[in-house]
Amino acid sequence: MNAIIQTDPDNPRALEWQETQKPELNPGEVLVKVAAAGVNRGDLMQAKGMYPPPKGASEIIGLECAGTIADAGDTGRTVGEEVGCLLAGGGYGEFVAVPEGQLTPIPQGYSLAETAAIVEVACTVWSTLGMQGGLDAEKTVLIHGGAGGIGTMAIQIAKALGATVATTAGSAEKLETCRELGADILINYREENFVDKLEGQVDLILDIIGADYFADNMKCLAKDGHLFIIAVQSGTKAEINLGRMLPRRQHITAATLRARDLDDKANIVADTVENVWPLLNDGRVTHQIHRTVPMQDAAKAHELLDSGEVTGKIVLTLGT
Repeated sequence: MNAIIQTDPDNPRALEWQETQKPELNPGEVLVKVAAAGVNRGDLMQAKGMYPPPKGASEIIGLECAGTIADAGDTGRTVGEEVGCLLAGGGYGEFVAVPEGQLTPIPQGYSLAETAAIVEVACTVWSTLGMQGGLDAEKTVLIHGGAGGIGTMAIQIAKALGATVATTAGSAEKLETCRELGADILINYREENFVDKLEGQVDLILDIIGADYFADNMKCLAKDGHLFIIAVQSGTKAEINLGRMLPRRQHITAATLRARDLDDKANIVADTVENVWPLLNDGRVTHQIHRTVPMQDAAKAHELLDSGEVTGKIVLTLGT
C-alpha cells in the first residue's frame, strides 16, 4: 500500500506519499480501506517528534479515519461495511488495522469524509465532559480554543445538552462561529482575560493550552468544579495552589485518548456512539470541515492547521 511517510525526522513537513507494508491483522482487528482521515494537533506534534505512538501502534501518522472494511479478520464484521475509526496511529495510509471496539457507525446522512472529521473529537469531548464531568443542563462549561476541531464539537455537544457555554478564541470571526454553534459567552483571549468574566462560575473546563492557562482556569472553577487538560500547547509545568482547591473541592484531570488500553478505548467509543451519535443523526451536532485536502498533500494540510487560520477540521481524502 501507499502511506504518508516522514522521510526526515528533523523536518515535520517531510511527509511523502510512499509505498510501505500493508498492516497485518491481530486477533480482534479488521483491515479498513481508508477513504478519509482527520487531521489533528496530535498529528502535527508527532511530525515534530513530540508525540510518539504507543508501543506496538503504527508509526504512520493519523488518529482517526473512515472507510470500508476490506478484511474482517476473526471479528464477524462484514466486508464492505462503512465505518469510522478511532486510532492510535495509521490513518494517513490506504489501509489501517483497527481493533473492532474502536469502530463507529457512519452517522445518518454523513459521507466518509464527514465521518473522518468527527470520530476523535467526539470521543475526546464525550470521554471528558460527558463520561467524567457529568455534562448536563445545570452545568456552566468553559471551552478553550472554541473554533478548533475539539472546540467546535464541544460547544455543540454542551449546548445540545442544555449547558451554559463560554468559550475563548482569538478573533471576532472565530468567536462569531462559536456563537453560531451555540456559545453563550464569547471571550477574545487577545483582548481580555477570561477570569474577569468567569471567576468562580465554571463547573467544567476543557483546556488545550496547559501551563499558561492553569492558574486562571483554577480561579474560574466553581465549587466541585472540574478542569480537564487534554493538550499542553503552552507547556507542561504549572504551580498548584492546594490551599485554594481544598475548600472548593476542585478536580483536575489530565487525559489523552491515544495512550489508553484497548478495553478503555472500546468503552469510550461505545459510550460516545450511544450518547453523541443521536445528536449527529438528528443534526443537533454537525461536522465542521474547514477544508478537504488530498492525502498526498498532507504536508500542506499540516501547514494550514499550524497557521492558526483553521476553523473546525481539515480532512485528508483519498480518491477511489
